[in-house]
Amino acid sequence: MIARRIYLLCLVAFALVFATYAIHATGLSERFFPARVQEPAPLSRTEFALSTLCTITLFEQANQTYQANYEVFEIIFRRIREIESRMSLFLPNSDISRINAAAGLAPVQIADDVFEVIERAKQIAELSGGAFDPTIGPLMELWGIKGVNPRVPSQEEINAALPLVNWRNIELDREQRTVFLSLPGMVLDLGGIAKGYAADEALAIIREARLERAIINLGGDVIMHGERPDRTPWRVGLHTPHAAQRTAFGIVRGRDITAVTSGVYEQYFIYNEVQYHHIISPFDGRPTRTGIISATIVSSGVSMDADALSTAVFVLGYERGRALIDSLEGVEAVFVFENRSIRATAGVDFTLVDDSFRLEN
Repeated sequence: MIARRIYLLCLVAFALVFATYAIHATGLSERFFPARVQEPAPLSRTEFALSTLCTITLFEQANQTYQANYEVFEIIFRRIREIESRMSLFLPNSDISRINAAAGLAPVQIADDVFEVIERAKQIAELSGGAFDPTIGPLMELWGIKGVNPRVPSQEEINAALPLVNWRNIELDREQRTVFLSLPGMVLDLGGIAKGYAADEALAIIREARLERAIINLGGDVIMHGERPDRTPWRVGLHTPHAAQRTAFGIVRGRDITAVTSGVYEQYFIYNEVQYHHIISPFDGRPTRTGIISATIVSSGVSMDADALSTAVFVLGYERGRALIDSLEGVEAVFVFENRSIRATAGVDFTLVDDSFRLEN
């Protein structure tokens, strides 16, 4: 009996092996057992531009070929470099440098995209009551926080620079595409909005290539296009302020969102045991101190606006900044305070993951 069972088992095993061979040999495996479709491995490319690291990650093949993806990368980074060449404060031949050189002297004709960004910068300056001001340049130069020799200026120096900081003194001529800074010594600085615009331009190229999902990260200005490959919302980790390592205190989830953070930990120097960060208030000419150490804007709109709004709410402080965000459709915010408390607007999908912080209503 035992021998008979062993014999039958051998016959079954032989039949299975033969059937498997027959299926593959005749192509039946492709008809009845189709290969599992796998998502292509994401492709990522990083370059240094706009004074930061810019990373683009694509999760699909454009036009079904990897070569097409590389062409998308080329087009995106070519556009980013073009934006930098026109909007950089540090390139002597940029449109911004030409505008600043002619301050108080004459209008300067500029490229259409530069005009568009300056025009929007003025609109957000008005919307925020001047908390975001693209003419912050004289104060930024005075403190030198973005340079190699930052310093604490005297009150007399700050008082002399403050009259030069006023977005209302930017004169735009849409027909002629000219910009005029009405006072000598004014300095236009698009550092608080140009990265967001560049991210929006990268997204436009990705959409034109008909890619359904991608991540754009221009030095912290992040756009999450579409959704994750598993069809769930993207997860964006928010950087823990002052952390020795890049850890996240919370996670924001969403589809087709942009997230932009302004924080005191990004650029700063310490003098006489006091930290001076790079977010200068256009109202008093000093690094903003409102109790906020990090403000993240999460929006379903354009990254350019989120970029400028992150600075605006930081300068305004929580109460006025929250009121501004609540007045805007499709815009949410996460605020982090010095006492490690966190407040988030009602519409943001935020999860706290670090127990050393506390989430308040």
